[in-house]
Amino acid sequence: PAFFDAEEPRETIGMCASPRPRKMKLADMEECFVRLSARSPDPQTELEFSSPYTLLVAVVLSAQATDVGVNRATRGLFAVADTPEKMVALGVDGIAHHIRTIGLFNMKAKNVHRLSEILIETHDSQVPEDRGALEALPGVGRKTANVVLNEAFGHPTIAVDTHIFRVGNRTGMAPGKTPDAVEAELLRRVPDKWKKGAHHWLILHGRYICKARKPDCADCVIIEFCRFKEKTA
Repeated sequence: PAFFDAEEPRETIGMCASPRPRKMKLADMEECFVRLSARSPDPQTELEFSSPYTLLVAVVLSAQATDVGVNRATRGLFAVADTPEKMVALGVDGIAHHIRTIGLFNMKAKNVHRLSEILIETHDSQVPEDRGALEALPGVGRKTANVVLNEAFGHPTIAVDTHIFRVGNRTGMAPGKTPDAVEAELLRRVPDKWKKGAHHWLILHGRYICKARKPDCADCVIIEFCRFKEKTA
């Protein structure tokens, strides 16, 4: 599935979701985000970008790749092509040359080139603030659209990647068998005041604390609310 991250061990994906833990209490959800927000008051994506367009390209390139690897590639790419017009002029081969260190770079180069053409032809070279229009672009799925809507336009969307999928199931915040199910539960259960930043707080928590192979429970600020039974000492 497209929502897998390169650093995520495939054998651990289902481990945290079955059997599913009991759901966390809604009152505890509120306190969890109070604590997560205190640890990271201004959460932002770790992808480097300078505009909605460069954000869109970076997120498309991040599928099955690490943010560190994407940033390493896009620094050179965006130095020569940071608009749809410049990207189209660079050509598929030129794009591929800059992102050749990223997995699936040939397919991603074609997607970035074509989505740039569509933005010029259909959206006056602007990234649309519309889910349907975003998902109609090559290489853009629901997760990518959610990231762009949240980060570029401030929508309270929650993009479920492997980290959020794991945290949602493991903690009991939003148990679900699929990314869409976890997203639906998070949108239903996360208090409105926290929805704008929830995506970032949960990703950071999953990436650095609630890690796949061995969660760092000793450094977890929400451990007392977490439903995961196999906590580490």
